Amino acid sequence: MGASENKALIQQMYRGLAEGDPEAFLGALSDDVRWTIIGNTIFSKTYAGKRQLIEGLFEPFTKQIEGGAKIEPRNLIAEGDFVAMQAQGKARTVYGKDYNNTYCHVFRIHDGKVVEATEYLDTELVTEAFRP
Repeated sequence: MGASENKALIQQMYRGLAEGDPEAFLGALSDDVRWTIIGNTIFSKTYAGKRQLIEGLFEPFTKQIEGGAKIEPRNLIAEGDFVAMQAQGKARTVYGKDYNNTYCHVFRIHDGKVVEATEYLDTELVTEAFRP
């Protein structure tokens, strides 16, 4: 796959999430994906594999969000196997705090699947919004 196809894959992933189809997102991930969230937040670490990502990040995160989170891609830049995405998130935690984060994700794609992702975000906002 070339850069334009890789960019389209990321667009489809996030379009699926926006339309309430998490499988569109999960189906684009390699079973052995490595997803890293930077910093020292409750979610920060490298998740090794789709199962660990779902159980260690997605499930705990969604349990602490009221009505789900929305992530809107703003800019995508692709070169070779990499796609960088700037995005804006919007959510509210079960603690009554807004969680409207700004993201930059860097994805590495191989054979039509995301095999690696690094998520850059406002870590202080994570700490504040998810504090009971």
